[in-house]
Amino acid sequence: MMKGSKTYFKYIGVFLILLFSCNEDRIGENDLGTIKGTVVASGSNTPLVNVRISTQPISSTVFTDSTGAFRIENVPVGEYAVEARIEGYITDFEPTVVVANSDVNVVFELEVSTANNRPPAAPELIAPAENEVLQSIEAVFEWTTTDPDEDPITYTLELRNDLNDDVQLFEDIADTTFTYSPLILGAKYFWQVSATDGINDPVLSPVGTFEVISAPIDNRFLFVRKINGNNVIFSADESGAEFQLTSQEKNSYRPRRNVAANRIAFLQNDGAQVHIYTMKRDGTDVQRVTGAVKPTGFNLNEINFSWPPTSDMIYFPQLDKLYRINSNGQGLDLVYQTPDGSLISEVDVSETDDIIVLKTNNLQGYDVQIYTIDFAGNVLDTILTGMPGATSGLNLSVTNQMVLYSYDVSGFQGANYRRLNMRMFVYDLVTDVTTDISQDKPSGTNDLEPIFSPNEAFVIFTNTSNDGISQKDVYRLEIESAEDSRELLYENAFMPDWE
Repeated sequence: MMKGSKTYFKYIGVFLILLFSCNEDRIGENDLGTIKGTVVASGSNTPLVNVRISTQPISSTVFTDSTGAFRIENVPVGEYAVEARIEGYITDFEPTVVVANSDVNVVFELEVSTANNRPPAAPELIAPAENEVLQSIEAVFEWTTTDPDEDPITYTLELRNDLNDDVQLFEDIADTTFTYSPLILGAKYFWQVSATDGINDPVLSPVGTFEVISAPIDNRFLFVRKINGNNVIFSADESGAEFQLTSQEKNSYRPRRNVAANRIAFLQNDGAQVHIYTMKRDGTDVQRVTGAVKPTGFNLNEINFSWPPTSDMIYFPQLDKLYRINSNGQGLDLVYQTPDGSLISEVDVSETDDIIVLKTNNLQGYDVQIYTIDFAGNVLDTILTGMPGATSGLNLSVTNQMVLYSYDVSGFQGANYRRLNMRMFVYDLVTDVTTDISQDKPSGTNDLEPIFSPNEAFVIFTNTSNDGISQKDVYRLEIESAEDSRELLYENAFMPDWE
């Protein structure tokens, strides 16, 4: 039954009570009683103030107080219709019978009046811009609108594309932004937003269009960029064209591409925990690898893992243990455990040459050791030990004869893990010679997270101010160049990979 019909019959009932009351002699007119009660908003039970309360037949007129309560005293006994009236709400009537020397209680739940309510304005589409070509499989939709009565608005987003007949509806959106992935590479999309205040009919925006870039095929560089507080993984080609691989709604970092598998492994937060995931090179087909045993250490931002080039095994640290697991999430094995309980933070593995290089440290990230072992756990080479300060980055060369890392030569150790003078070093496993390759590093900066190029002639790395809060940028330098060979590759970027 419609609300208007219910109100109609209610009024008829009140009218009949009054009709019969007027046609009969009132009994005990000198006897008096009291009508009291409360008035609240329907649904929320919020007390309504200054509601006008009156009766038919007429007695006294009163108004509700700050708690929504009212009280009419000295009302002659008999049958009454009590009325509650206030602007913005539907007037309500409640029948009641006043009994001598007694209080009768009446409760009103008033509904908001919508007779003069106006609908929201048609939404205006802001992003993606009309005919924009997105460099990502993720779209961040944004629009704007207003409601003249300041009613709360909910939205529905409709999304179509020109490659299939799918119609996607995302309903009950409370905000004016919405993030969606994955989009279809190479597709043209059409989108429209409807807005409703729950009172009037929904209003529609114009139809917006945008396109998605075709799949990148030459993106050999990977790096991370922070967007809205989350780490987001990008790929790029030699010319600097970038493609966003992971959603800005998730914290994803430490990308490592495996050429043989043609997939990228990375770390991603799942609540408070971090797991290893893999995805295709275009960011699609995301699969979680780790389960109950997952990467853990003194600082999850400093944890690293290894996916050897011709292997299906991913190696990762959990506190003082080193595990390996198939990239499909099966076959978990314990590979190594530190004999002194020190924590493993970084690892790189060559299965073909039976070499594992490890970086271990204490709970504060210091007391660092860098050393190599074989798969039986025997120590082969000690690269760094007994030195104060932090390290960052660990990478075996293609020939498995050199180890690349970054070390804070200042020896500074602080509670916030600040690093003052990180420089890059190459350790030759054949000659046991360590070489500083941080040529022309600007004073007051750190060279972090170095990775060998595929031909070993270059390294790619992160440089940033040692204040710990400034922007990070990705550079490349030629290892044996006598001149300043630093080349800026990507701004506002860090955790690079080059395969």
